[in-house]
Amino acid sequence: MPPVGRAILHVDMDAFYASVEQHDRPELRGLPVIVGGSGGRGVVAAASYEVRKFGVRSAMPVRRALALCPQAICVTPRMARYAEISAQVFEVFHAFTPLVQGLSLDEAFLDVTDSRMLHGAPELIARDIKRLIRERTGLGASVGVASNKLIAKIASDLEKPDGLTVVTAERVHAVLDPLPVRRLPGLGRKKGEQVTAAGIATLGDLRHADERQLRPLFGRDWQAWRDRAAGLDDRAVLPDRDERSVSNERTFAEDLHSPEAMEAALAALADKVAARLRAQGLWASCIGIKVRRADFTTLTRQRTLTPATCETAVIAATTRELLVGWLQEERRGTGRPRQGCPAVRLLGVSATALEDAAQEDLFAVADGTRGTRLDSALDAIRDRFGGAAVSRASSLGRTRR
Repeated sequence: MPPVGRAILHVDMDAFYASVEQHDRPELRGLPVIVGGSGGRGVVAAASYEVRKFGVRSAMPVRRALALCPQAICVTPRMARYAEISAQVFEVFHAFTPLVQGLSLDEAFLDVTDSRMLHGAPELIARDIKRLIRERTGLGASVGVASNKLIAKIASDLEKPDGLTVVTAERVHAVLDPLPVRRLPGLGRKKGEQVTAAGIATLGDLRHADERQLRPLFGRDWQAWRDRAAGLDDRAVLPDRDERSVSNERTFAEDLHSPEAMEAALAALADKVAARLRAQGLWASCIGIKVRRADFTTLTRQRTLTPATCETAVIAATTRELLVGWLQEERRGTGRPRQGCPAVRLLGVSATALEDAAQEDLFAVADGTRGTRLDSALDAIRDRFGGAAVSRASSLGRTRR
C-alpha cells in the first residue's frame, strides 16, 4: 500500500456466532454447527465452516439446512455472549483508530489513513488487529485492505477464513475483474441473476459494458453500478455510534393468536436486547417493535425514552405499550371484537439512538435500583450457566397461542 491516499480496512469475523460456540464448547470444534432456532420456521443465524461445505448458509431455513446436513448440531443463539465478545473486538479496533464504523456485532470498517505514522503500514495494522483479536478472544477474523470501503469489503471475503487480502491501486482491476458479479456488495441475489442472464457474468464484464446494455438493468443508475464494478467509491468511514442499533427478533413455529402470548414473546426479546446493551456498555433512547402478521405484512412502532436506559423492565414495559397500541389500531381498523387478535408469525425488539452508559449515574434513580441489580444478577447467572439458565416470569406468559 503506498504511503499516500486513504487506507481503509474491512474486518469481518469468521462465522462469528458459530465460532464463539465452538470456542466456548470445545466438544463442538471440528463439527458442523448451526446457530439458530430449531423450530419449523427457524432461520440459520450462523453456520460453521464445517457445515458450509454441505451448502448451508446464513438466513437459510433451519429445516432446509438440516436436510442438507442431517448430522449438523443446532445451537440456540446467546446474543449477550456474542455482544460481550464483540465489545472486546471493537476495543481492538479503537486501539488503532477512532474512525470505526460498526456494521454489526462482527463487522466494521476502519479508516487507518492517519494511523500509519504511529502503527505502521496498513497491512501491518491489519496483521496486528488479527493477532490481538486471536489473543483476546480465541477467534479468527478476515481483513481486506484497500483505498476505499467497497474494495476493502470485497477483499475481506476473498481468503476466508482467517484471511488477509491487500488490494493496492495497481491491482484493483486484476483482483476485481475476474470476480462473479454476485460479489458486488448491494447488488442482491435477484438483480444479480438478471445481470448474469443478460450476459454480464463478471465485474470486468460490468465495468466494460455500455449504456445500451446497462440501462435496461439499472435505469438511470447504470453509470453508478459500472463505477462500482471498477472499484470506485468515495464514501467516508462514519464513526457515528448513535446510528448503530441492537435488536432481536423471533419467527414462531406456529402463529401467535393471543395478546398474552405476544406480550410474553416481546418480554423475552426485550430481555435479550437489554442484556446486549449492558454487555456493550450502552443505553438506548429509542425502543421499537417489529410485527409480521401471518400474511407477511410487516409493521413497526417505536417510542423515544427520556432518560436513556438499558434496564430490562423499562424496555419490556415500552414494548408492551407499543404492542397494546398496535392491537388497538388493528381492532379499530378491522372491526374485530375486543378480544379478537390478528395472527402473528414474527416479533422483534430494537434499541436505537445509542449512547455510552454513564457508570456514575447507574444507581441515580432510586426506583430503578432494584431493576438494575436484578438485571446484573441475571446477566451473571447467564454468563456462567448459559442463556437458558434463568428466565423472567414476564417472558413465560400463558400457554395459549
